Amino acid sequence: MARLSVNINKIATLRNARGGNIPDVLKAAVDIESFGAQGITVHPRPDERHIRYSDVRALKPLIRTEFNIEGNPIESFRELVMEVVPAQVTLVPDAHDAITSNAGWNCVANREFLTRMCSFFHSKGIRVSIFIDPDPVQAVAARECGADRVELYTAAYAEGFSASPEKAIGPYLATARAARDAGLGLNAGHDLNLENLRYFIRTIPWTDEVSIGHALISDALYLGLEQTVRRYLEEARG
Repeated sequence: MARLSVNINKIATLRNARGGNIPDVLKAAVDIESFGAQGITVHPRPDERHIRYSDVRALKPLIRTEFNIEGNPIESFRELVMEVVPAQVTLVPDAHDAITSNAGWNCVANREFLTRMCSFFHSKGIRVSIFIDPDPVQAVAARECGADRVELYTAAYAEGFSASPEKAIGPYLATARAARDAGLGLNAGHDLNLENLRYFIRTIPWTDEVSIGHALISDALYLGLEQTVRRYLEEARG
């Protein structure tokens, strides 16, 4: 069974649209854990348009499962992660004005930088995952940088799933095998949902963790947050 880490950025987006503290991001995180999720993910960006740096600091003492902070390791992000010391940091190469993450790292071209980042976060005992596109070469290169895990950027899988699940997952299966052979743990995230998650986990059952936010929070508008978390947990069991 893959662990489910719920990305709560969209809850913060809703709060920030009106000001004040409704919905309460901290309470939502605690509730999501109580509904069975095995982790909480946040992706703070410099403009703080959803999760704020102050949210990350406030969440740390409340999280009882696994806390994952993802983002581009610019200086302010690095300082925040080293202050909070989550269980995992996921390195994502998104630009400061990106609407959402839209590509993985080129671990070959950025090997020197990523090697420094892995060493930097390891100094605090933080597990490092590198966000990559479905390419076996990138999985091997991530291991050479010192990563503990890779997170597969699953947008292309989700986009192609309805037309041909087998074709859509092919590059991911090859990359997942390369990651496993290299001794890396395996995470996955981006556009995974109730329609495509089970097939992904059944095909790649050694997936350690899936990080899901937008689809899960959207489904919660119809199903309710508790029922939605439980539904995703069922799908993550494969």
